[in-house]
Formats: sequence, C-alpha cells, structure tokens
Amino acid sequence: MNDKFKNAEVLLEIKDLKIEGYSDETWVPIIKGVDLTLHRGEVLGLIGESGAGKSTIGAAAMGYARDGTRISNGSIEFDGMELTTASESERRALRGSRIAYVAQSAAASFNPSHKIIDQHTEAPVHYRIKKRMEAQEDAMELYERLRLPNPKEIGFRYPHQVSGGQLQRAMTAMAMSCRPDLIIFDEPTTALDVTTQIEVLAAIRDIVDQFNTAAIYITHDLAVVAQMADTIKVLLKGEEVEQAPTQVMLDNPQEDYTKSLWAVRSFNSPQRHRPTDGSEPLISVQHVDAAYTGGVKVLDDVSFDIYPGMTVAVVGESGSGKSTTARCITGLLPPMSGQILCKGEPLPPRYKDRTRDQLRQAQMIYQMADTALNPKVRISEIIGRPAQFYGGLHGPALKQRVDELLDLIELEPSKYYSRYPPELSGGQKQRIGIARALAAEPEFIICDEVTSALDQLVAEGILKLLDRLQNEFGLAYMFITHDLATVRSIADEVVVMQHGKVVEQGPKDEMFTPPHHPYTDLLLSSVPEMDPEWLTTVLEERGVDNIGEAAGN
Repeated sequence: MNDKFKNAEVLLEIKDLKIEGYSDETWVPIIKGVDLTLHRGEVLGLIGESGAGKSTIGAAAMGYARDGTRISNGSIEFDGMELTTASESERRALRGSRIAYVAQSAAASFNPSHKIIDQHTEAPVHYRIKKRMEAQEDAMELYERLRLPNPKEIGFRYPHQVSGGQLQRAMTAMAMSCRPDLIIFDEPTTALDVTTQIEVLAAIRDIVDQFNTAAIYITHDLAVVAQMADTIKVLLKGEEVEQAPTQVMLDNPQEDYTKSLWAVRSFNSPQRHRPTDGSEPLISVQHVDAAYTGGVKVLDDVSFDIYPGMTVAVVGESGSGKSTTARCITGLLPPMSGQILCKGEPLPPRYKDRTRDQLRQAQMIYQMADTALNPKVRISEIIGRPAQFYGGLHGPALKQRVDELLDLIELEPSKYYSRYPPELSGGQKQRIGIARALAAEPEFIICDEVTSALDQLVAEGILKLLDRLQNEFGLAYMFITHDLATVRSIADEVVVMQHGKVVEQGPKDEMFTPPHHPYTDLLLSSVPEMDPEWLTTVLEERGVDNIGEAAGN
C-alpha cells in the first residue's frame, strides 16, 4: 500500500477479478484473479505489454465487460456499490457521471458532425447536473484550466478543426464535465508527439489534483507513468506481477519481468553513412511545396535525400508536415512545385500517372494496423494481393510466396495463413503490414509511426525485424516518428520538420550532439525520463503559462 493514502477513503476495491473471453467455441481466462485498491485522489498506473489485461481491467472498473468477454468471478465495489450484482441501469447511471473514460484516440471518440461543446454538455444535461447554459460556461472554465487556446471559442469548433493535443485535452475536459470520482485514462498520449504529450500530461495531472479525482492510468510507456502515477501495478498475461509506490518501483523492481520492462530499447542498429563514391540517392525530395484544399501551404521548400539501404527518420510535432511529405512521395498529394526523384528519374506527381514499376518501388507500413488491415479478409489474401498485382503470381506460386513472406516476418505459415486480423495481437498485425509491403518487392518503404501503438517489448521486436529485413534486402526506409528513442535505435540520418519546413537535418550522431536548432532542442528536452519529478522540472523551466506555446498550440 502507498503510505501517502493510508488514511484516505477507499473508492474502488476489486477482489479476485476473473474475466473470460470467448474463443474457438470455448471460454478462456483473460484476467486471472487480480486485486486492486484505489483511494480518493490516488492515481494508479497499470503497465504491461499487449495482452496483459490493462484495458480489460480498466473497463471492469466501470462494471463493463467488452464484447466477447464476461466477468466470471470476483468483486468490484465502487464507493460501496457492488458492480457485479448491480443492475445494468445502475451501472449505466455511474458511467459518464461518477466514472469517466478517456480513450486513446480523441479523434475516433468525438462525433465529427457535432461541435465539441455540444458533445461536452451532453452528459451533465442528461444527468440533470447542470442546465445547458451552465454546462457551457463550465466547459469554458475547464478549457481554461486545461490551457486550451481561446477557451470561450474553441468549443464551438468541430473536432477536425483543432489539433490532436487540443482534442485530447478537450476529451479530458469532457470527462470532467460531471466532476466524476474516478477517471480511466486508456493510453491517452500514445499517438501524440513529445511536445504535445507534455501539455496533455500536465493538463491531466492538474485536473486530477484540483478536483481530488482518482484515476487509473493505463499505458505501456514507463517514463509517462512515472510522471502520472502514485502507485504502479505491473501486469502480465492477466496476472499481477508486482505493485509498489512509483518511486519504489522505479528504484527497486523486484520481479524479473518488471526489470525486463525497465531494460527495453537495448536494440541499436549500427549507424550507416552515405556512400562516398558519388552514387545518386534512391529517393530525392527536391524543393517541394504542397497544399491541401483551400490553398494553405503545408510544405515549404522541403528537400532531403534517402540512399539505398539507409534509414532516414523524419521527426516533428503534429502538423509539422511529416505525413504530408510521405503523401507527396507516394503521389497521393501532387506537389505545387518541386519534384520527387527515384533513382535520378522524376516521378509523375500523381500516382495515377505512374507506371506499375514506379508504384512498386515505394510501399507503406501504417501506424494503426487495426484500421490498415481489412478485418474480413484472410491474412493469405491481404499479403497475396500485392504479390499477385505486382508479381503476376497465381495458384501454387502465389501460396508459396505468401508462405515465404510469413516466414520472413517470423509467423508460422501453417498457423496464420488462413486467419483473420482480429485473431492476431497488435504486434502480429503490424508484422502482417510489413509482409504486405514486402510482397511488392520494393526498394523503399515508408514506415509511418509503425511502433507508436505498441508496447515497448513488442515495438523492440518490430524494430529488430525491420532492421533484419533491411540488411537482408538492402531496403531504404523513411521512418516517420515522434519517438526519439526509436530514432536513436534505428535511424542513420534525421530530418527535423516544423510548420512544413525542414529546420535541421544530418547524420544521427551529429543530430544528437549539441548545439542544436532551438526546435530540435525543444524536441530532445521533451522526451520523458524515468524520474517522477521530470515533468514538474520541465514545466518550471519553461513556465507553465508557456507550455501551450512550446507545444505548438
């Protein structure tokens, strides 16, 4: 128990929780007898790799079992109410009012057709906590507390009209609209760049402190949980590994599995350097300007080169132009000016005008494998389509190629050939995305935040796989990421972007050695450290009032 809360009131107590999932016409254990005690005002961090049961326990804290699962045993007592025996109407009355949930993706959680403030006020009006105008005024006050820009106006925008960090804070404000006793934060900063992450973490911590709200903070990022949690519980395959106050856990983890989490990201690919024989780059982006509908320029004179067999990491906060540059390279967004060269030859600006061989050369691996893979199509067809389209393979030759690709990504063909994506873990799905890209036999692959949604152990495995494939096939990678630990692990060169411009670029060893461009310095200083005081120190150094500006409001 955390001594800080020994005299505090217990808000949530879970005893011997067992949850089962339905698979292959039988019920199998997912959560295997977990206990949890949470006091008012306490933040409990749940950490562990994919499949550990973090989100399942978070949902159970609301008395909720996800589709295909059931609570088979145990007690879940929230402020004296036993949720396992309460009626569905009683449990539903708690959700949104006394227990709130903040999801990983704010963009997927808001209804795009309704203004932010309309969605914010829905719960307090529904539960008759406030009238509509009172709820609106309270929303504006919360927006101000969370340091959102123009707090009296921002709520009247639609979700797509604000940045990712702003929307994540708006979702936290919405969770606070009924002043809940408990908030479950489910990976709320995973998809955010490091500068935006700081503003969201600061906002969450402030709001929890101001209202003495208890929270369960689910994450696979150990440095983040160090900033947020009073107590850390480590999970593995539905079982508790150990629990301790945060500082104690960081200083002296007891179990080997916990120590393995602390020791991840040991992988570092040897840095490669450009050839000195005057050979040309595989991909050359030359003075590219680009704009979306409306004519507002989003890329401004972007130039960099990618040589065969090398990895160029493109980093920067949300809206810096990383993914837009990738869209120009692939022909999805024709540049306004400038050009893209492949092996010294200009690529047609539009992908529709490119030859099949030009299309084959550049392939993509996407951030969210869940949405990038059709859940109703078998793995064999997902991988086989590009092999058929680009290689003309059919019948036994196509099956043999799919089997070869599954072997390459270290998934046994006999087990995975006929499966569907929902039957795979997050890391396995990402491997399928890699195999699909390889099926076209490209020389260049764009990796768009491919490890950001994965826990650190699984991400380590994906990085090692990409490095092995690069060495085996001489692949060139453009690695779009906001994770500077990933950059250190796999990059040869680094391109830093801000507001659609390249502000600094060069070999990795030079880019991580001072002096830096001020923006590069901001990115490097925004990477969380395994020190519970790190966030407080950073906020003091930058000035709390300036954090929104530093994070690019």
